[in-house]
Amino acid sequence: MKMPVALLLLLALCNAIKIHGEESNGLCDVNLTLRSRPHSVSILEFGAVGDGKTLNTIAFQNAIFYLKSFADKGGAQLYVPPGRWLTGSFNLTSHLTLFLEKGAVILGSQDPSHWDIVEPLPSYGPGTELPGKRYRSLVNGYMLRDVVITGDNGTIDGQGSVWWEWFTSHSLNYSCPHLVEFVSSESILVSNITFLNAPAYNMHPVYCSHVHIHHITVYAPPGSPYTVGIVPDSSDNVCIEDCSISMGYDAIALKSGWDEYGIAYGRPTANVHIRRVQLQSFSGSSLAFGSQMSGGISDVQVQQLHLYDSLTGIEFRTTKGRGGYIKEIAISDVNMLNIKTAFGANGHFGSHPDDKFDPDALPLVAKITIQNIIGTNISMAGNFTGIEESPFTSICLSNVSLSINSASSSPWQCSYVSGFSESVFPEPCSELNNPDASSSCFSLLKPNGRAAVL
Repeated sequence: MKMPVALLLLLALCNAIKIHGEESNGLCDVNLTLRSRPHSVSILEFGAVGDGKTLNTIAFQNAIFYLKSFADKGGAQLYVPPGRWLTGSFNLTSHLTLFLEKGAVILGSQDPSHWDIVEPLPSYGPGTELPGKRYRSLVNGYMLRDVVITGDNGTIDGQGSVWWEWFTSHSLNYSCPHLVEFVSSESILVSNITFLNAPAYNMHPVYCSHVHIHHITVYAPPGSPYTVGIVPDSSDNVCIEDCSISMGYDAIALKSGWDEYGIAYGRPTANVHIRRVQLQSFSGSSLAFGSQMSGGISDVQVQQLHLYDSLTGIEFRTTKGRGGYIKEIAISDVNMLNIKTAFGANGHFGSHPDDKFDPDALPLVAKITIQNIIGTNISMAGNFTGIEESPFTSICLSNVSLSINSASSSPWQCSYVSGFSESVFPEPCSELNNPDASSSCFSLLKPNGRAAVL
């Protein structure tokens, strides 16, 4: 069954989007211009059946293989019509738009034999959950350029419940797969899609540049173990905006490798802009930095967040042996509701991949500004626990008002941390009231969105 050529060309014109912006910042203030894909086909043309039962992995693989031939002819679009399209893992190609029509659902198979097995990422050494290989993600891109995943709010559903059961019962042979992963790719756009029930991460750009994620909805139920919404990992020039994310663990987590492997790989996550997002985290943090951050995380601007019903609102995580840094982070205009701990910075978080890490590889956490925050029904304002050998410095709080729901006389806990605060309620701990630290605090005033020294 073929779609009319005119309709396919119209869909290609309206939904293939290319990102253009200044190479110097790559933040959300880039110009999105429509760019047509001159070739388009439907997954139906490759024998796919959208009954939710027929396995369509071969159909997706054949369609992508066919469309690869158009990469040097302006690119192509793969159209997925309404239906429930069961599949195992498959790879994308450069200069491609994957378009999911309204009512189209790509379903991840619950048979692990339908998911490819691949090597662990080099910045994570032996692997994350289990040593050795890992399951490939459902939708993959490796060393690609100019790829769009979009639609009329179509859905990618990982059907992760069986994976969560296997994880909890320690029945997995390999680390859990993600829903969408791009590795060593650039110019990636993901928009107008719903992600459901990922086995682990929903969207994982790793070693990527120029990634724009906007207008997506991401959900996994509260009991889903270590499900995470979006994970920019050793990637730069990343924009995340206008998204709604509700997860079992973290909503958004920035990472950059694990201990000696992340240090050796040496690729930071940098120049990230997050704005106008709604985040909920059942057992983790709405917005997390680390704990795998050995390649470094810096130059991150966060604005206009709504955080709700979460264990922790904003958290910075690391430990001795990580190395790396979390620095030059500017967070402003945040509304929090029903959060157990509004802010956290933990220097004793997470495990190590093996016993080869260097305990003297001390991480740097510094130059973090948090301002213009309103919190309602907060149990604890902040818990900042630094590292004795490498205290957290230049933690700056301004114009923060939190309504604490407990009778605790110590809404803040601090150790091995220093910084400056003004107009903060309840009054923070003395370590965050150092006037000498104000000179190194950061502001959000610079026009290009980067933090600037006051």
